[in-house]
Amino acid sequence: LTPNIKGFEAARAAGAREVAVFASASETFSHRNINCSIDESFARFRQVFEAARLAGLPVRGYVSCAIACPYEGAIDPRAVARVTRLLLENGAREVSLGDTIGVGTPARVKRMIDAVAAEAPLSALAGHFHDTYGMGIANIQAALDAGIRVFDSSVGGLGGCPYAAGAAGNVATEEVVYLLQDLGLCRDIDLEQLAETALWIADVTGRAELSRVTKALAGRLRR
Repeated sequence: LTPNIKGFEAARAAGAREVAVFASASETFSHRNINCSIDESFARFRQVFEAARLAGLPVRGYVSCAIACPYEGAIDPRAVARVTRLLLENGAREVSLGDTIGVGTPARVKRMIDAVAAEAPLSALAGHFHDTYGMGIANIQAALDAGIRVFDSSVGGLGGCPYAAGAAGNVATEEVVYLLQDLGLCRDIDLEQLAETALWIADVTGRAELSRVTKALAGRLRR
């Protein structure tokens, strides 16, 4: 994650082969997260895009608060579409649309994607859903129905937003794979190995939370 040229230089020094910039569809969240307005963030990003182009590194874009903001509440889908368009115009290879605080529902996700798709090709979009209200998988299905085919996730549902009280982590990879395998979209990932990894993460970190898929497989895996 490289919000400015200093971050980009640190990423290069660490050997990163791809970098990411993260804009927000909420002005307040932008100020709280990276200490500048949305327009000011793009002034910084342009330096990153240019440096990445010269270095031959791809840049991925993220849009925070694509559904709602912990400070402003519901976000107008047109604001999400605008930020997405700007990221792509500046050179992002792909833009991930983030339900940062995990309050989305399939209907709200569909409205947001419809608005974004009017400004950007679906092939350049990805989905990033947190699971605070247990809607992560349902929202991925809604995004699939809308034409998106790339999704962010984390084994065991790790992650989350530090600015959203009570927010859960990212949607669990093992749950995403369980859904996609049934749809014939994800045949080359071992679901049981994912669940074993999620159990290991829980043991190491002391986390009590397990995804529903890992809970379902746990008894068989630990025999």
